[in-house]
Amino acid sequence: MPLPLYLLALAVFAMGTSEFMLAGLLPDIASDLDVAVGTAGTLTSAFAIGMVVGAPGVAVLARDWPRRSSLLAFVVTFAAAHAVGALTTSFPVLFATRVVAALANAGFLAVALTAAAALVPSDAKGRALAVLLAGTTVATVAGVPGGSVLGTVFGWRATFWAVAALCLPAALGILKGVPAGRARDEASGGPTLRAEIAQLTRPPLILVLLVCALVNAATFGSFTFLAPVVTGTAGLGEWWVSVVLVLFGAGSFAGVTVAGRLSDRRPGLVVTVGGPLLLVGWPALAVLAAEPAALLALVFVQGALSFALGGTLITRVVYAAAGAPTLAGSYATAALNVGAAAGPVIAASTLGTGAGRLGPLWASGLLVAAALLVALPLRAVITADRSTELLR
Repeated sequence: MPLPLYLLALAVFAMGTSEFMLAGLLPDIASDLDVAVGTAGTLTSAFAIGMVVGAPGVAVLARDWPRRSSLLAFVVTFAAAHAVGALTTSFPVLFATRVVAALANAGFLAVALTAAAALVPSDAKGRALAVLLAGTTVATVAGVPGGSVLGTVFGWRATFWAVAALCLPAALGILKGVPAGRARDEASGGPTLRAEIAQLTRPPLILVLLVCALVNAATFGSFTFLAPVVTGTAGLGEWWVSVVLVLFGAGSFAGVTVAGRLSDRRPGLVVTVGGPLLLVGWPALAVLAAEPAALLALVFVQGALSFALGGTLITRVVYAAAGAPTLAGSYATAALNVGAAAGPVIAASTLGTGAGRLGPLWASGLLVAAALLVALPLRAVITADRSTELLR
């Protein structure tokens, strides 16, 4: 894999750390800025909404920009938003910086997904996207726990400064390593904006995006509410929450890595094996959550299966949206974040039911079941071994 790809992954790591780090910082932010913890929690919603809205919108604006310039602009804007957030004493200003950071993140990821696919041969897109997405999974393993520790020792502002600093080597790498050409110039036939947007009327692409959103909703629905399962149902101490989150992140890294080697030539294997296993895994975790050993093992497995399947589906989106070469990444980004925003809401609605704190795990199982049902008529699209076969 080319070096620029790893530099893009470094930026994705910084952005992934930022997206997830607030879970451990909200009490300190609320206390420092004199707002309720629930109010501080809206910072997470602001980021998710910014990602959903920003992915297609910013990608359209950047469509005629050189890739290098657009990626660099997004990284610098993201870093600047965190610098302002670290300095402000106003909650509304901090809220605004989260929206700006999310828009920059969405734009970067949308362009980076298509840029990564263009940096490698057509039959290696899955591996390239796996390297890029590894930045997010490493963020859950190392970035988020590291940010939590940094925030505990030096305060939440230090974590914001650290994220901004991580963007600097990524920006330098983009400046030196990413080709300056425009994505539209590199696209075969140079489709118009209207033609690219028209791809969203194709049922195969719509359904692949829906499957992608449902799987990610299941992932984030349970991930968001793992802490009460660990401390309540399993009866473990609070420090075990970090251990469980790291295990989930380690599993997700393993899943993305393995799937990256299969998603181009053997996507059917990932979907037909990983999908049913993921479906069974969430209810199994709910049933066995009171057993610490089973909980720890299943969290790792579910992280691996969730990201293996999710990573493969992202590759399928890029292939299915081949007629939208500059916007395909934004479609995948929007679908992922629709799932990331909807999953926790759906999971939260189950907490007041008889299932209690285990409700999110059962809800994730239902979401995966829905994803597999939607995927049934898409077998030829999702399991196609080569993009050329997919597009015929």
